Parts: sequence; structure tokens; C-alpha cells
Amino acid sequence: MYQTKTSAGAPVSITFEGDQLMYNNQLFDWSLNQKSNNSFLILKDHKSFRAEILSIDTSSKTATIKIEKSIFEIELKDKMDMLLEKMGISNLDSTQVNDMKAPMPGLILDVLVTPGQEVKKGDQLLILEAMKMENVLKAPGDGTVSSIEITKGDSVEKGQVLIKF
Repeated sequence: MYQTKTSAGAPVSITFEGDQLMYNNQLFDWSLNQKSNNSFLILKDHKSFRAEILSIDTSSKTATIKIEKSIFEIELKDKMDMLLEKMGISNLDSTQVNDMKAPMPGLILDVLVTPGQEVKKGDQLLILEAMKMENVLKAPGDGTVSSIEITKGDSVEKGQVLIKF
């Protein structure tokens, strides 16, 4: 069983019985024909609809699809997602960071954030020169910079705390 929500926010369940699609425990009588890699033709109630998959994010289990001229954001949850959500541990993939440590000894070339600044996973935090190479250190998760423990030009050792969140 899979679960998603309509644009109005109402939950929808999708299950398969053999090759039949069940929509909220009712048989969904339709035909789906693939036209190209991301393009489909849907036949439902003697009407045809053009559908296109615009994007898929497997990590968040979301997809953006276009049916005719309307665009829909879809999030699919399977049995495991619903169980984790019921147990209150559904946000395991969002990483909260405590501090950024130097991955190797080097020289701080630039600090790209300031205390109080909110950062998202993947945001650039600072530039560390090590072995004559510039390394951009990025945030491993979401957080707010509480303090910066180094300044531009400082030499740092491996494991030294550079930024606290």
C-alpha cells in the first residue's frame, strides 16, 4: 500500500491487486501507455490525458508531474514510511549538525558564513587549503551558526572544531 495526498490535502491510498490499481479501495479503471521516457498517455472514462514526469527525488520520495496543463507535486509513502511516521521518527533523513571539524590539517583561506546565519545541507561554509589544494567545506546538515572558532589565515589541525551550530 502507498499513501499520498491530494492537492486539497486529503490522504489517498493506492494499492495493487494483481495488475489492478485500487484508489481508496475502489477499482481504478484506466489505461497507461508510455510514449517516451517521461511521457505517457492516460485513458480514463473514454478521455485521454497527456502526462509527463518532470522530476523525481528518490531520497524524499517525491515527484513532480504534469497532466495536461496542470502540475502536481506528489509524495508517496510506503508501509515503512507510514510506520516510522506513526512511531514519530519520520524525519530520519534531515541531519542536524552540532559542529564542523577540520577533516585534515590546513590553512583557512576564507570563512563564508557569519554567526547567526542559517545554513542548509550542502551550503558552503569555508575554504581550507590542504596539500596545496583548496577544499570547500560544506554543511553536512541544516542548522544555525552559533560561533566561528577560527579566522581567515589560521592553521588548523585535523579534528579541530571550526564552526559550532
